Amino acid sequence: MTLPAVNTTSIIGRQPDFRASLFAMLGISLVMLLSSLEQTIVGNALPSIVNDLDDFGLYAWVATSYLLASMVSIPIIGRLGDYYGRKPFVLAATIIFTLGSVWCGLSATMLELVIARGLQGIGGGMVIGSAFACIPELFPDTRRRLRWQIVLSVVSSVANALGPALGGYISTHYGWRFVFYLNVPLGVIALLFAWRYLPYFPPQSRGSPHVDWPGALLVASSLISLQLFVEWLPQGNNRLSLALLTVLLLCATGLLRWERRAVDPLLPGALFAHPALRALYWLALLVGGVMFSLLIYLPLLFQGGYGFSPADAGLLITPLALCMTLGAIVNGRLVTRIANPSLLPFIGVSLLLIASTGFALAGTRAGFATLLTLTIIAGCGLGFTLINLTLFTQTLARREHMGIATAMQKSLRLVGALITTAIVGSMIKWLYHYNVLRLFTAMGQSGQAFRYADPQVLTHAPHSADAALQTLLPIARMALMQAIAVSLGVVVVLALAALVLIHRLPFIALTPEENDVQRPGT
Repeated sequence: MTLPAVNTTSIIGRQPDFRASLFAMLGISLVMLLSSLEQTIVGNALPSIVNDLDDFGLYAWVATSYLLASMVSIPIIGRLGDYYGRKPFVLAATIIFTLGSVWCGLSATMLELVIARGLQGIGGGMVIGSAFACIPELFPDTRRRLRWQIVLSVVSSVANALGPALGGYISTHYGWRFVFYLNVPLGVIALLFAWRYLPYFPPQSRGSPHVDWPGALLVASSLISLQLFVEWLPQGNNRLSLALLTVLLLCATGLLRWERRAVDPLLPGALFAHPALRALYWLALLVGGVMFSLLIYLPLLFQGGYGFSPADAGLLITPLALCMTLGAIVNGRLVTRIANPSLLPFIGVSLLLIASTGFALAGTRAGFATLLTLTIIAGCGLGFTLINLTLFTQTLARREHMGIATAMQKSLRLVGALITTAIVGSMIKWLYHYNVLRLFTAMGQSGQAFRYADPQVLTHAPHSADAALQTLLPIARMALMQAIAVSLGVVVVLALAALVLIHRLPFIALTPEENDVQRPGT
């Protein structure tokens, strides 16, 4: 692919001017908008999709295939960007994502839709693996870089917040296929801006790159087997789960051994040589687990446990995303002005710990205002935490490792989310069944427990005309709240571990000159 000469020339001699940088970031922001929106917009359209394509068996895989393909492509594309530059992969990501969207809209069966969603996920993962790594190259100055990282974080947060409502509205008024067709004009605009204005930054070449394809294959195999293991473990198929766990362990062990002797490894040893970088990767795992557990299970708590309507539950959960944006903006104003930047993520994780503990201990008497306050605290905590993990990682990483270092942050966040949500979800399911049977038996109504076998029934119970269902509803809600409260203990432990880890984090200076002595290999 031949890149525009005007952009290539401008970067070899000097940084692009403000106008060029603005338009370049506009293209990147549009691509990021598409990727972030697609993670949440499909959820509310899924019932319409299943009804139209008539195959409930692949319901979960419409989301799973996107997440899996995205998670696999992030680290691989991040490393390839280090070898060949970011721009080709930003352009390719936009094209693949847009074509995947067209295919999704044209799908005639659920299987075809699942495959098309996988193609979309590859494009979405390429966006995450390359877009954030463009910023340090466009804006070497820490303050300017931070401003644009905040812009991308705002775009991502707003898209995640608006996605469910937008997906429901479009599928109701225009049909579910237009949920995917919406990406086409936006994708074309993003492609034009990225092609015309995003500069091509030549990689710091050390001769011909030796792409670590065996390492990429082992990374992909490890992540795929992990995803499938987590998906199928709660279904009780012990033989299949054991087989997947064996494959996961073999692939992970093979990856570690191979990367130690690879000529140019996909996961360079320098990424793990610095104690601060190692700590930041652990923090990505922990904070990812906390964030996604709250995003996924708080709506169930609000609707199924406390009995709020979907509209009121939406009012409670929306500040989580909005306050992430607010926290990131405030953080950006402070992080370059204080002596120890690590203080801000310490405050952020402290807020996460307070909110998680509050949700676990709130009990049945917590009102709307109390729950809203805890949601706001959690959102601000995430805003003070997530952007700093990326900023610190990019500050410490060498330029030739910028892509894979940033991609590791994003990938490990998803891995932490995958593992933690599976554990929390399994605990909620088991404890809910146990509590329902225990409480109903104590009331002499054990024969009615089957009516509440699925906690999702509690979100529809207020509209049910079944008198028996309504009579025992408060008891079932109490069972669910108790189950979620105990399960959120896992989230509290993760937040506490993250707080301890940040407290022990070595000092990180945000100026390149000071960090020259900190970077591994310098």
